Amino acid sequence: MTLSVVIPTRNEEANIGACIDAFATVRSDLEIIVVDNFSGDRTRDIAAGKLVNVLLQGPERCAQRNRGWRAATGGYVMFVDADMIVPEATVREILCRCRAHDADCWYVREVRSGGGLRVRARNFERSFYDGTCIDALRVVRRDLLEKTGGYDENLIACEDWDLDRRLLAAGAKTAVTDGFLLHNEARQSLAKLLKKKAYYSASVAAYRGKWKDDETCRRQFGLAYRFFGVFTERGKWRRLLRHPLLAAVMYFERFAVGATYLAHRRGKPA
Repeated sequence: MTLSVVIPTRNEEANIGACIDAFATVRSDLEIIVVDNFSGDRTRDIAAGKLVNVLLQGPERCAQRNRGWRAATGGYVMFVDADMIVPEATVREILCRCRAHDADCWYVREVRSGGGLRVRARNFERSFYDGTCIDALRVVRRDLLEKTGGYDENLIACEDWDLDRRLLAAGAKTAVTDGFLLHNEARQSLAKLLKKKAYYSASVAAYRGKWKDDETCRRQFGLAYRFFGVFTERGKWRRLLRHPLLAAVMYFERFAVGATYLAHRRGKPA
């Protein structure tokens, strides 16, 4: 098996069917493993009806993802959230690149689905992150997961950044896919986004403490890089200036998220 797809879920009955169905035309080339965190809705029933491997694991997504990749038989593992759709062309690209072994891990470009100015602004923002320390790897060679131990289950937030850093330290060769995945945020209001950020913000100190609040942490959380550097480095400032309205909406939301982080963080990094 070339590729295993691991999907952590919790009360995702509205999304899990479409997420799995997106792989329908390539099911013979990969396996799908759904790791459910004891959902109270029909998530597990829907997934089981799609004839995929359904496992139970909690209490957080780190443990779910670890349970998934450890059960996987593929040489590479792709981590996908239940509210994401991976187009066939992107899956085929990933399969092709896995077979060619042209990298050990891949960042997968992400596009928010849904209409409206906020979604356009969020896609604009996300396009600056590809392959940077703000991004997170989604496809990883399985033996590298074994070598690094996978996700740190002591972390609730930033666990993907933490794994990336350990993969890079292990010498992993990374690349960015040409294709993209769709992240369904049609129902993601600003209020819901900030509530989600508040939940994870309270746990960021554990990640920052683990890495002694080093230069990468300062880039990921500091005003200089997170609000300006990532949008202006390597000539990207030109694109920022070409889209002033999207930039304005993006910065409004970015500052709202930053304020939420400051209001809800707990403790200080060691």
